[in-house]
Amino acid sequence: MRYLLFLAAAAGLMVAADMRLTVGQLKSFMASTVQLKQPDATVAQYLRHVKMTEKLDDRTVEELQSQGAGPKTVAVLRELVEASANLPEAAPPPPKPVYVPKPEPNSVEQAKIIDEAREYVLNYTKSLPNFICVQVTRRDVDPSGSGKSWYHRDTITTRLSYDGQKEDYQVALVNNQPVTNMTMEQLGGTVSAGEFGTMMKEIFEPDSHASFAWDHWGKLRGRLAYVFAYQIEQQYSKYHIEEKESKRTIVPAYRGLIYVDLDTKTITKVTLVPFNIPADFPIHDVNVSLDYDFAKIGDGDYMLPLKAELTSRIDRAATKNDIEFRLYRKFETGSSIKFDTPEPLPDDTTKDKPVEDKPKK
Repeated sequence: MRYLLFLAAAAGLMVAADMRLTVGQLKSFMASTVQLKQPDATVAQYLRHVKMTEKLDDRTVEELQSQGAGPKTVAVLRELVEASANLPEAAPPPPKPVYVPKPEPNSVEQAKIIDEAREYVLNYTKSLPNFICVQVTRRDVDPSGSGKSWYHRDTITTRLSYDGQKEDYQVALVNNQPVTNMTMEQLGGTVSAGEFGTMMKEIFEPDSHASFAWDHWGKLRGRLAYVFAYQIEQQYSKYHIEEKESKRTIVPAYRGLIYVDLDTKTITKVTLVPFNIPADFPIHDVNVSLDYDFAKIGDGDYMLPLKAELTSRIDRAATKNDIEFRLYRKFETGSSIKFDTPEPLPDDTTKDKPVEDKPKK
């Protein structure tokens, strides 16, 4: 019935035979007419062909009026109140399901998950094939530093190849214009590195002395994940921040979150936030996030970087780099790749969605 009501509203409320509606169906119908901005007179005319199967009361009419029902429509609704006065009371709406939070793993299980994740991370690069892909870096700047007034600085399309040991980056396009013999560093602005294993490896290496603590259940791209908070103190940190103009480099302490896929125990997201940055250092408020997802290379599926985001503040200005990794393929002698700049991934691709377990009965 709701499907028929929607079609009627979308088609201009074509009047046919009398329709019998429950109060709930009437509410759904009225909501669709308000959303589609149907004329008041048209809706009123349509309602003259409606008969109620339940009692419609004045309170419901007032509710519909507050939601946007016009005066002619309200007048017909009042007539339906009188016509349905002797009908049974409307059934109450079904209660909203109450979801039971998924229990967190106990301490023994947490330790096992961290150990499995560490083994995966420390062997991560050994499992990767040789490949090439397109890396697209979209860089924005906010001179106010508020993070609300971004303007686009440039879009850099890079050929990224991996040979089993290291990555090689070759800038191919800047703002869709071909370039040669150009590096990211030569373009100036904020740059980052370490997306292919280095960032997560430095968290799990024994000499990082990272502390881990349960944080929450996460849901990324439809898959459940264990989410742990971690922290690495400054004396064990290997994370470098370099300010080129002053040629200063610091190695701060940092913390963040690690997402471990429930089924595969692979890492699907890492976040990183340095803290206790010296007050006189020009770069502040650094935030890094890196998402991994399955990509097909040859006949295999591999967990590879999907998107990274780096934000920071340099003096008063804020900077933001959105980095996407697309078009993975096997790297062989003579391999080529088409250098188009793909459209950005949807905003919610890297969002942690709420986890809802089975409803309590």
